[in-house]
Amino acid sequence: MSCAGCYLVAEVGQAHDGSLGIAHSFIDALAGIDVNAIKFQTHIAEAESSIHEPFRTRFSYADETRYDYWKRMEFTLEQWRGIKAHCDKAGLDFISSPFSNAAVDLLEEVGVTKYKIGSGEVSNFLMLEKIARTGKDIILSSGMSDLAELDSAVNFLRLFGNKLTVLQCCTSYPTKAEDIGLRVMDSLRERYDLPVGLSDHSGVIYPCLAAATLGASVLEFHIIFDKRMFGPDSSSSLSVDEVKNLAEGVRFIESAMGHGTEKADNSRFESLRKVFGKSLAVNRELKAGAVLTFDVLEAKKPAGYGIPAKEYMRVVGKRLKYDLDSWSFLREDNVGA
Repeated sequence: MSCAGCYLVAEVGQAHDGSLGIAHSFIDALAGIDVNAIKFQTHIAEAESSIHEPFRTRFSYADETRYDYWKRMEFTLEQWRGIKAHCDKAGLDFISSPFSNAAVDLLEEVGVTKYKIGSGEVSNFLMLEKIARTGKDIILSSGMSDLAELDSAVNFLRLFGNKLTVLQCCTSYPTKAEDIGLRVMDSLRERYDLPVGLSDHSGVIYPCLAAATLGASVLEFHIIFDKRMFGPDSSSSLSVDEVKNLAEGVRFIESAMGHGTEKADNSRFESLRKVFGKSLAVNRELKAGAVLTFDVLEAKKPAGYGIPAKEYMRVVGKRLKYDLDSWSFLREDNVGA
């Protein structure tokens, strides 16, 4: 199973903590790493939330309510345009997860490359249609969904014809090894006949490396400068150095998986085959007329100096035409009837 062309998405999410400068710093940090895209979250507090929304985890020292937090995570249209321009310059696709129809409108003005639908939005068919109407590629995360809910979302999005990828995901931060569910990708691929991948929150590189060998088309992982930084996803994220190691590992795996035809043509190893190949020889002094038996034969390097070792059976029982010294190569012209 090939993982060629695995699309690597480094998610900043909320790791910028509302700082435009930190958001741009992540772009600079990823610019020299072999990932395909950087992903943000686009929050418009008034459109997506209210003062009644509870905190998933009460972590913020600055925000009285979850609504206040989303408000602090907002960027203006011009600031988003600057982020997109910076991504373009760095050679990174700009992706974002919207959490409202208003956010979709904003991202369309910015020029988002493709959309990622977060786990909590899988049943938000109002926004799903809004996104699907753009015609852009959609990456759908399955974290909070059972199969019935995921079936509904996939079937709904199929109606619009967008390119769709489904990610196995466990919405647990950080995700324990036993909860990652790498083999679920096989089930999703078989169930939907769509590209699949992994959205990982483990905080280590191993799940994505394993997913690459299992044929993941997309790998998504959170990024942080230091796991001791403030934020809800810090312990579930990869450091910049870990992202670099992950990207190198995935690209190595892609090359190592190959295309299944490497053994069809080994011509590039011809010089080595001659060095390590073996020619038939005799292991003792033999006189002309001696019968060649299995016990007098040896195989010596290199190839091409005697009868190929693999053809020993056709000389057994035949007689020598000329005398041979010990360890001499056995050539065609010295084998009689």
